Amino acid sequence: MDKPPLIDRHGRRIAYLRLSVTDRCDLRCRYCRPAGGGSYAERADWLSFAEIRRLVGLFAAMGVGRVRLTGGEPLLRAGIVDLVGELAAAPGVRDLSLSTNATRLARHAAALKAAGLGRVNVSLDSLRRECVSALCGRDCLDATLAGLMAAKTAGLAPIKLNMVALQGVNDGEIESMAAFCFVHGFILRLIEAMPMGEAGRAAAYLPLDGARDRLVRRFHLRPCASELGGGPARYWQTADGHGQVGFITPISQHFCAGCNRVRLAVDGALYLCLGQENKLELRPLLRGGADDGELEDAIRRAVDGKPWGHDFGAPGGAVVRFMSHTGG
Repeated sequence: MDKPPLIDRHGRRIAYLRLSVTDRCDLRCRYCRPAGGGSYAERADWLSFAEIRRLVGLFAAMGVGRVRLTGGEPLLRAGIVDLVGELAAAPGVRDLSLSTNATRLARHAAALKAAGLGRVNVSLDSLRRECVSALCGRDCLDATLAGLMAAKTAGLAPIKLNMVALQGVNDGEIESMAAFCFVHGFILRLIEAMPMGEAGRAAAYLPLDGARDRLVRRFHLRPCASELGGGPARYWQTADGHGQVGFITPISQHFCAGCNRVRLAVDGALYLCLGQENKLELRPLLRGGADDGELEDAIRRAVDGKPWGHDFGAPGGAVVRFMSHTGG
């Protein structure tokens, strides 16, 4: 870091950039994008790899050393392995990771690891084929499992498995999913559905306190003494420390006070809060000839205005955009 750190008006240091490289996806998960709903950004409006490299370099110089590539499904973006290599080599980037549904991970895992990717988060909400089909719009279970195992073989670590817990849908599988992760050395992360867009608001929200209590009793979990990543999950582990479960609770127990991230959409919109509409449009600045100093000043002003937190439960607090547009 060679510049002052990026700190908002609430004293929170921004150290984590979630970067969407596409808003396209080969699945249509019911809590992310409704069937037949939602428009995509024009490809001409996508940030180019050169623009992405430039922005990542600016953020890294301000101390934002964690970068996560997201989508949509990031492995749909042509040249993604090359981009990983370029970002992994960028000065100041100390943790480069990727979120994926893993349907294409089996063919890319080894190359991603060789290019410098450190770790992956894989979305998998069920181990039952019929449930996966109902949630994702098609049966992708075999492809996702193959991607998980390829990532493990390639040495990507840790591998975190993201499971959105839905009332009456997959809540009966939480313990079996934890057992699956413990056997394979994956870290399970349970996530409360967020009311983002039409799809998110229609999801069968499940508070995670009951699931946590069941897992603690069955697997004798205890709170982790150390952080297992730069995100909002609160982790518990088995007595021998070999199994971990994280709980991400934006609704029942929010984590806004410690928020350390911003999100850059594929069209160059910088979102300051997942649960708010505040944003800075960076693409017009990039393509309008702004120099690095002007871009940095705009980013600092935007971060200074980062909201304290989301208000999903408040009247008028609904977020219109879909999760897939923001980049997770």
